[in-house]
Amino acid sequence: MKIFNTLTREKDEFKPINEGEVKIYACGPTVYNYIHIGNARPLCVFDVLRRYLEWQGYKVTFVQNFTDIDDKLIKKANEEGLTVPEIAERYIKEFWIDAKGLNIREATVHPRATENIKEIQDIISSLMEKGYAYESGGDVYYRAKRFKDYGKLSHQPLEDLEAGARIGVAEIKEDPMDFCLWKGAKPGEPYWESPWGNGRPGWHIECSAMACRYLGKTIDIHCGGLDLIFPHHENEIAQSEAANGCDFAHYWMHNGFINVDNHKMSKSLNNFFTVRDVAEKYGYEPIRYMMVACQYRSPINYSLDVITQAQNSLERLYTCRDNIDFALKTAPDGGEIPDFIEKRKAEFITAMDDDLNTADALAAIFMLVRDINTAIASGAGKDTLNACADIFDRLTGVLGLVYNRKEKSLDSEVEELIEKRTNARKAKDFKTADEIRDKLKEMGIILEDTPQGVKWTRA
Repeated sequence: MKIFNTLTREKDEFKPINEGEVKIYACGPTVYNYIHIGNARPLCVFDVLRRYLEWQGYKVTFVQNFTDIDDKLIKKANEEGLTVPEIAERYIKEFWIDAKGLNIREATVHPRATENIKEIQDIISSLMEKGYAYESGGDVYYRAKRFKDYGKLSHQPLEDLEAGARIGVAEIKEDPMDFCLWKGAKPGEPYWESPWGNGRPGWHIECSAMACRYLGKTIDIHCGGLDLIFPHHENEIAQSEAANGCDFAHYWMHNGFINVDNHKMSKSLNNFFTVRDVAEKYGYEPIRYMMVACQYRSPINYSLDVITQAQNSLERLYTCRDNIDFALKTAPDGGEIPDFIEKRKAEFITAMDDDLNTADALAAIFMLVRDINTAIASGAGKDTLNACADIFDRLTGVLGLVYNRKEKSLDSEVEELIEKRTNARKAKDFKTADEIRDKLKEMGIILEDTPQGVKWTRA
């Protein structure tokens, strides 16, 4: 497998630190509001990465954090007259409603920043002892220029980064490039005791602490959106490698942005959509489909046409899977395992091994759909159909799709009407058969006559 590594700007051959095991850290949400569709992309993309590696036989330890102490949480808590923990708990619960709707699997560990204060303080103490950090005005800052490789992830010269840096109001830094590790407490804010006075962690340091605690000093893959490359991930590298004296992560994966109707998503443009907003109109699965329908580094343009296309594509997938189940009811025993199964599986793997190319992987699945429909039309046997069902479930499962299949059941009245219609057709009493079809339609049951028998769906 090859992964485009932001650190090298090349597709690097993936070689985990320990054979058969993969350690992944993915930056999670700051829990002060509902997640938006931009947040949904890394959730879906890196869930697919994890599923694929596990399908390929790796033991994956996947860590995704919750940032539960931050300026945004404090502001929200003050606006609503609540505590920061109350805001965090509320939106973590809301996060899980959306995450489960998107078929996101729970991480191996979901640590919270507030649960790792000791680990955060230990790293800060180590950085101060080594001369990488200093106390000033009740805060603790990191000396960015002291880390000789600063800028290696964003691939920007230090002078360019310095030109964009600034010293904010009430910040007393040695250099504009320096960033905060520990913020001194302000009146009314949550705080923890520390050797540098009461305060709370800066944003960047929490991920360094949690990655080290749960995955070790060096991890295989670190994931996140393009917007996190600088300064967040650049600062994580500087902190972690200065404190631990070794590489922080071997591979860095960053997903592309989401635009709305070809414009950057922004509240000021009134084109800002939460996952909940979109799901209430179109359902969760079309959102997930949209996120995996193109290669993860490419930008996505969210629009009504795109979400409608996702719904239509999902309908094709569900119809194929339902066709298999329907055909199995009357299929003859036996049948060979068709050659197209291994062919489509190989195409799927080739696509996924090429930097998680889910677009080409989906193309292989739709070629499989075509093959399966042809096999059903030709009267495939049970063994053939079961093999088709197995590979279909495996490949769509890696992408986390087709997860809303429901058992179809009919009440006795409907079953009796379908049977009466079937008998009427056999007796060439087409008038009665049509009347029964119309009655079933009024009841929300749509019939389709196929070579394998009568197939029904709910309207």
